[in-house]
Amino acid sequence: MSFFDQAGIMAIGTRLRMLSEKMAEDASKIYEMYHVDIKPKWFPVFYVLSQSQEKSITQIAIEIGHSHPSVSKISKEMIKAGIAIEQKDPNDARKNNLQLSEKGKHIATLIEEQYTDVQEAVDHILRESSNNMWKAIEEFEFLLNQKSMLQRVKEQKKQRELKKVQIIPYRPEHRDFFKNVNIAWITQHFKMEKSDYLALENPEEYILDKGGSILVALYDQKPVGVCALIKMDHPKYEYELAKMAVSSEAKGKGIGWYLGKAILEKAAAMGARHVYLESNTVLKPAINLYHKLGFKKVIDYPSPYERCNIQMGIELNSNS
Repeated sequence: MSFFDQAGIMAIGTRLRMLSEKMAEDASKIYEMYHVDIKPKWFPVFYVLSQSQEKSITQIAIEIGHSHPSVSKISKEMIKAGIAIEQKDPNDARKNNLQLSEKGKHIATLIEEQYTDVQEAVDHILRESSNNMWKAIEEFEFLLNQKSMLQRVKEQKKQRELKKVQIIPYRPEHRDFFKNVNIAWITQHFKMEKSDYLALENPEEYILDKGGSILVALYDQKPVGVCALIKMDHPKYEYELAKMAVSSEAKGKGIGWYLGKAILEKAAAMGARHVYLESNTVLKPAINLYHKLGFKKVIDYPSPYERCNIQMGIELNSNS
């Protein structure tokens, strides 16, 4: 069994690179056969220049879809080989334009027969193949421009990892984790305050016994995140979303989002219509998460926390 049969589409990058290398190797020999003194990697820049009087490196880079440094390097090689020359832009002395030299223009004439024969050879391959590779490449490039391979793999990674996540009710054995994970994030940005100690030292008494709730996120059966609902004595808000924290090793897995959704569903199941939270605007990822969950900034209420500089609320029936 060949490597590609075994690895499958996972090795698409390797296979495309090998095909590209094989095509480039043949291209070098084809140029030699037609006595065309250019390198295959110069072709996109050479072709663009052969179709115009002159162009800036930036214009060429945009047209052929290469980076500016890549085109700059190729242009220097072509200038050194005597195929291209560089001149000041007549409209902007700060810019240099590239154009073919007399040698380059002569090559552009010689290469016309090569273009014809290569075009016919490629057409033969496309007619002989079951799938039109040129059209397939166009489609593949279009899809990757919409969403890169990196982004697609990131999404698949997150989806796979989220299958390992469970959201469960707090149990007594989670007490140390609930305390430690919250202390870790608080002390990373702020300082511990009296209200923190009250909630974290005895969550059963301070949160659960007063009608609140705590949820724990497990990843591979290990606790990695927590979030609490604290019963409020307020004319509008029944519960406060508080003490949401995710361990550092579990960051980036979407666990905060799942905890937030689960705690709001829990609040609704407990009869709440409005949930409140307090935060600080320096915690940009957290604020973005709250907005994504549906929270909006509300007018200030007295807060027991020095670190609080923003209050947010959500009406649950409007978020469903």
